[in-house]
Amino acid sequence: MSAQPASPVETILCDELAHGDAVLGSLAPILGHLVATPANALFNDQVVATLRGCATFVATKLLEAQAIAAGADDPHGFARAGSEGLAAALLAEPAFLLHCHAQIIECQTAKRLQQRNSVDPVLPSLLQSLIASKEEKTAQLAMAALAGQARFMQQQQRMELPLEELPGPVFDAAIKVWREFVGAEEADHAVKAEMKLRSNFNEATARIGLLSRLIELLGKDRSKALSIGSAGISLFATALAAATGQSRQVAMLATSEQQMGRLALSLRAAGLSTAQIEEVFLHLHPETTLPEGFDALRSDRAGQLLSASGNVGAA
Repeated sequence: MSAQPASPVETILCDELAHGDAVLGSLAPILGHLVATPANALFNDQVVATLRGCATFVATKLLEAQAIAAGADDPHGFARAGSEGLAAALLAEPAFLLHCHAQIIECQTAKRLQQRNSVDPVLPSLLQSLIASKEEKTAQLAMAALAGQARFMQQQQRMELPLEELPGPVFDAAIKVWREFVGAEEADHAVKAEMKLRSNFNEATARIGLLSRLIELLGKDRSKALSIGSAGISLFATALAAATGQSRQVAMLATSEQQMGRLALSLRAAGLSTAQIEEVFLHLHPETTLPEGFDALRSDRAGQLLSASGNVGAA
């Protein structure tokens, strides 16, 4: 934390940020307990069910690849037999678990914005304008992002998480868990399967990679993506991460109710005016008002306060 004396509004925001950081720090253990406890009262909760479904999907695909590499007659049957155990191991890996959770939050927020503010979860107005761009590269990239966004919403509905859509570090974490899960007698087949999976993996063409490239391509106009009403949650979170140096996962979680202090500081650090920040809060947290004195908080000071958090670069 900076040695600069804190103003009253900074004290309020720092307190909220500290509380939010505590929530982020306990998120993986809490989620891990919920998904690992079959008799838990929250068994039917949509978040927990989707976490389990996505982990099972990834586990099945990894084991199918292993079975194919081994020349098994029934790869799907082999995968089905071991998917529950591997899924549990994947959910015990914080990087994988928190990525899945952030994806769920993204989908849920997109649906709420559609219901409450008529923001299309697949084709928000900003993406629509980029598709219509006279710049061929921009238009093509925007079309690819549109297709990725449509797939994402469908996949979340079906509780699917394709390996090729994972961010690089999460893909590596899933592979590591799988390799540790595989017995010594299957190690050679797993190595062969891993080589093929890695040869087909391209983070730049995955949905999040496409959104990141689109934000980068916007250049000086990237601030347009920080208008959540026109950009939608997916482009908004990508742009917020790029503007503040936070991971996209943390930027996404900053939109949740427990992270309003982080969201306010992030938006100010990104250079938004108070009116623009209020517009974001009106979409995400319509019952919340910014603390008194927020107008006096400078962008660079907000960045300093945000950087003092241990979660800025969390994976």
